[in-house]
Amino acid sequence: MKRRTVVTGLGGITPLGNSVDELWTALLDGKSGVGPVTRFDTADYSTKIAGEVKDFDASVYVDKKELRRMDLAEQYAIAATEQALKDSELDLTAVDLDRCGVVIGSGIGGIATFEQQHERLLRGGPGKVSPFFIPMMIIDMCAGLVSMRCGFRGPNYATVSACASSAHAIADASRIIQRGDADVMIAGGAEATITPVAMAGFCQAKAMSVRNDEPERASRPFDLDRDGFVMGEGAGIFVMESLEHARARGARIFGEILGAGMTADAYHITAPHPDGHGARTAMKAAIRDAGLSPDRIDYINTHGTATGLGDIAETKAIKDVLGKRAYDIPCNSSKSMLGHMLGASGAVETIITLKSIIEGVVHPTINLENPDPDCDLDYVTGQKREADINYALSNSFGFGGHNVSLVVGGTDGSK
Repeated sequence: MKRRTVVTGLGGITPLGNSVDELWTALLDGKSGVGPVTRFDTADYSTKIAGEVKDFDASVYVDKKELRRMDLAEQYAIAATEQALKDSELDLTAVDLDRCGVVIGSGIGGIATFEQQHERLLRGGPGKVSPFFIPMMIIDMCAGLVSMRCGFRGPNYATVSACASSAHAIADASRIIQRGDADVMIAGGAEATITPVAMAGFCQAKAMSVRNDEPERASRPFDLDRDGFVMGEGAGIFVMESLEHARARGARIFGEILGAGMTADAYHITAPHPDGHGARTAMKAAIRDAGLSPDRIDYINTHGTATGLGDIAETKAIKDVLGKRAYDIPCNSSKSMLGHMLGASGAVETIITLKSIIEGVVHPTINLENPDPDCDLDYVTGQKREADINYALSNSFGFGGHNVSLVVGGTDGSK
């Protein structure tokens, strides 16, 4: 019998605040974290807006000398981890460090470092490239640095599946605990891609919104006038434990990771399967893994990117899975306010899903003013809404056809 995985700590660095509490308050208020890009000149870019992390002081978490050897994505991961560990009240001197691990995903990793060091190469030759270039850039270093800071010697790696990366990390970490290979796992994702090359690439792919004159209204999931996603950044981190381990130390338990479904579209490098096949099978697999029936799902935090094909495919998949009940439960898109945090989005949105269960309220999907007739579910427009939620789905889908759906439950310990 598989062990149960519970959540005992949460941490977040996002465009809506540098803590989970700040994030949650802003979401309930329907506040957008999107604005003009401030980090470089976007005069020649078709998209000039993004959900930047604001007022982030990494020196609160990391020594200034160490900071010079870390990409921004790694700084976000460490900051969110420190928050989650503090939230969990886990005593690192009282746990078996060989049975504690880390899985932190990222879609792109240290791309700012790559860009900066490539410029140094072009200007000054190979001798000008930093000896820390590789560890600052590679995606697995978020997990590596966190394990070193905590002394965790159990399973340690990164998941890389574009915008599904951190959802895969949570799924993997949960299963590591379930099968008995660890008692404690730190899991989530980090991303810092608001950079010249990354923005240029997405602009050239025609994937992002060009509603530059109205940044706060640019991310419009499920709206007929949507014109692409808005890039975001940040990190979301969980402290997860086996139920037995958490109870033995008297931990506060926020909720439980009940099920995970992981599939592939096997269809196209960027577009979803038009009938939502991969999304549908991921949701079905997650619900089955949780030991539930589809009629037990009370809320869905959608992937909801505000892309033309993606929103329709996900809506279709939800209706295929839940049938008539799909019209009776709240669904929303956190990306309407956060933008798309890429590899960090799954973890942050799972935090939001868990908070919705705990607080009994779901945030609105902002900017949904002219609903697409093909997107006809209850996306919680207008303002926040009270909701009695026992079990919820969080969906994450990525370029390459990667699909992850997670089932999250409350703290009553029952199914």
